[in-house]
Amino acid sequence: MEGEMQPPTAISKVLDNDDLLIEILVRVGFPTTLVRAALVCKHWLRLVSDTNFLHQFSKLHPPALLGFYIAEGTQLQTPHFVPMLPQPPELDAVMHRTSQGIPTGTYVVHCRNNSILTARREGSGLAFGVHSMLCPERGMAIETSPRRDKTRGGYLYYTGRFLSTEERGIVSYLYVWMGCNFERRKSIAHVYMLHLGDGTWREHRTLSADQLFCVRVEPIPVLVDSKIYMANSQGKRDIVVLDLVASSFSTIQLPQGVEYGILGTITFSRVDDSSGLYLVHTKGLQLRIWLHKGYNWLLVQNICLREACANLRMSDCMVEDEHTDVLWLSQVVDNIEFMFLKMGRFMLYLDIKCRTLHKVYESTKVNPCWSYFLYPCKMIWPPTFPLLQDDPARFAFYT
Repeated sequence: MEGEMQPPTAISKVLDNDDLLIEILVRVGFPTTLVRAALVCKHWLRLVSDTNFLHQFSKLHPPALLGFYIAEGTQLQTPHFVPMLPQPPELDAVMHRTSQGIPTGTYVVHCRNNSILTARREGSGLAFGVHSMLCPERGMAIETSPRRDKTRGGYLYYTGRFLSTEERGIVSYLYVWMGCNFERRKSIAHVYMLHLGDGTWREHRTLSADQLFCVRVEPIPVLVDSKIYMANSQGKRDIVVLDLVASSFSTIQLPQGVEYGILGTITFSRVDDSSGLYLVHTKGLQLRIWLHKGYNWLLVQNICLREACANLRMSDCMVEDEHTDVLWLSQVVDNIEFMFLKMGRFMLYLDIKCRTLHKVYESTKVNPCWSYFLYPCKMIWPPTFPLLQDDPARFAFYT
């Protein structure tokens, strides 16, 4: 149309070339910015919501750690949110929503990808719920809880654990209830899955073994490619594996020189593509990371934190009378990007890639053995793109 402004030739060449446009959009830096880019037009929405594009974006810009929820004393306490600072100004709105906190009287039992599984006392039982601070529409109430009698069929039910798996940003929850018949030396596991349609727990698998397996409270079990890895309290050298596909029990040996014990702590983590299992072991100020693939363990990291801890003391982040000779593992995220460790009354954040250690929390409790429950909270991924109305006037350009 005569008199209408035309875009410059250089801009037109970029906007009309999907390859160049993708190279620009993949560098916008934040999922929130990506959502705003998707509002430009339908074509941009199709580009940024493509699975391959999102995979490339997450490789360049891993979901940021916003902070963590922590409850001191017992798990049955309402946790408070501790932000990881500094955060870029682009995430101010996100940080504000995340810091709103968990409702009083509610406690956290699991957290993954900004999806928080909570529980609260209701009569003689528990009422569960799923919450997302950044995407409230993903929340839901859970009408029933995965409860079983303490004894049934001669089995003593002694432990239960919440686990999660994730596919395309949708978090699914599992609950594993383990039991033993000590007289018959048999073990059984009931695995429940949360049905997202109506908020009910339904029995997913029942596994039994003619062998006695008693699962330790720590480390927290992990679900990797339909297999649940749990520490065995019947010995110090093996891990119990619950195969949900084959409905079977098995064990694998810990790496040479690693065992459960008071002088060291271990924890598990999944590889990001679910192709293997990481095991993190601390002893004193030494931290080792092992990778289990196939049937073998491979030592992939061997980190001495003595110098990093000394730097903390020198910068007045710690004082000399703290228990600075022992690190206790607290939380490790998928793919070992970072971890939290406890030293004395301090909570420390370890960036594995940069090998930097920072103090992020100080307990008010005098006892250095204070108990705590910590749940990292990351930026939601993939982003939730708005549903755009088919308005021809709104998509007049570059559709």
